[in-house]
Amino acid sequence: MEFSQISVGDKLPETTWFKITQQKINEFAVATGDHQWIHIDQERCAKESPFSTTIAHGFLSASLIPMMFEQIITVDPTRNTMINYGIDSLRFLEPVRVDDYIKYQFTVADIEQKPMGKLYKVTAQVDIKNRDKPALVGTFLTLLTGK
Repeated sequence: MEFSQISVGDKLPETTWFKITQQKINEFAVATGDHQWIHIDQERCAKESPFSTTIAHGFLSASLIPMMFEQIITVDPTRNTMINYGIDSLRFLEPVRVDDYIKYQFTVADIEQKPMGKLYKVTAQVDIKNRDKPALVGTFLTLLTGK
């Protein structure tokens, strides 16, 4: 689906399932400096965590939004550039446990003309395979610049 062709109200196709591995969690911990035991200490989690296993950082799921968005949206690089413009709202509703599979759903909430291009407000929901409650819900902003 071409980014410049989407409209307010469009529900975009869902992404494919993505597995959250311990390696991915550990790499995120190193990148962010967040080494809290509930994310990286599998033995302690088995004994002390209410989840009985390690859980992903909430911001790991949020940080995957651009990658997942690009699974379903194409941008003509000769005409446009997609720029992360921020997050309006973000709530973590259910922990993503190690080896869970997650997928992303996006809906276009608003499009606003800005001096540099069009600002897209997109709602996102991250679903966890075999769970009723989503991992996160939020609204993120992307600026599409160019012709």
